[in-house]
Amino acid sequence: MAELLPLLISALILGLLGGGHCLGMCGGLMGALTLAIPPEQRSRRLHLLLAYNAGRILSYSLAGLLLGLAGWALAAGPLATGLRLTAGLLLIAMGLYLAGWWSGLTRIEALGRGLWRHIQPLTRHFTPVTSLPRALVLGGLWGWLPCGLVYSTLLWAASQGNAFDSAALMLAFGLGTLPVLLATGLAAERLTALLRQRGIRVAGGILVMLFGLWTLLGPHQHWLMGH
Repeated sequence: MAELLPLLISALILGLLGGGHCLGMCGGLMGALTLAIPPEQRSRRLHLLLAYNAGRILSYSLAGLLLGLAGWALAAGPLATGLRLTAGLLLIAMGLYLAGWWSGLTRIEALGRGLWRHIQPLTRHFTPVTSLPRALVLGGLWGWLPCGLVYSTLLWAASQGNAFDSAALMLAFGLGTLPVLLATGLAAERLTALLRQRGIRVAGGILVMLFGLWTLLGPHQHWLMGH
């Protein structure tokens, strides 16, 4: 658990400070979901938005578990060192993204567009959002929306070589995205403005990159901690 904690913190920071990208990808969907709530259900808006986000976060965790199984199989072979290096490099790349110094990760969004073309039509069956189960399922479907930040985090989580750790990291990432997207749905602007401040994003990006360097050290971590 002690080894997993820095990774969970990294995942949480990625979700929290990746809010600017989340607003671009999902902010409009949150607004659409809010508008899709019938007038007689507006008093339950917070509950419906929470259910939507719960479905989205659960879909992230499921994706982490499924892809983590592949990473688990690879970790048992000679590619274990390669997985660790991949994890470290992805963390560094995501830190650069958060700090606003490199946005190349968004290019991998094309990987999921084919899958999304099959999933998107299903969302129409759950609008308007009139109940918590409908909001939960709709959120679960929208969790598969092509997103470079989500895909990068998913690849990083899968490279840990443990399916359950991968699912836990994606859960932490999803929880990190919750404040910004929930605030968007509730029209809370102060929180989103705070998390988009340049200094906060740079600090978070540097912290994630440091975790990436720590991951690259691999077996040398024990030597460093002993000295």
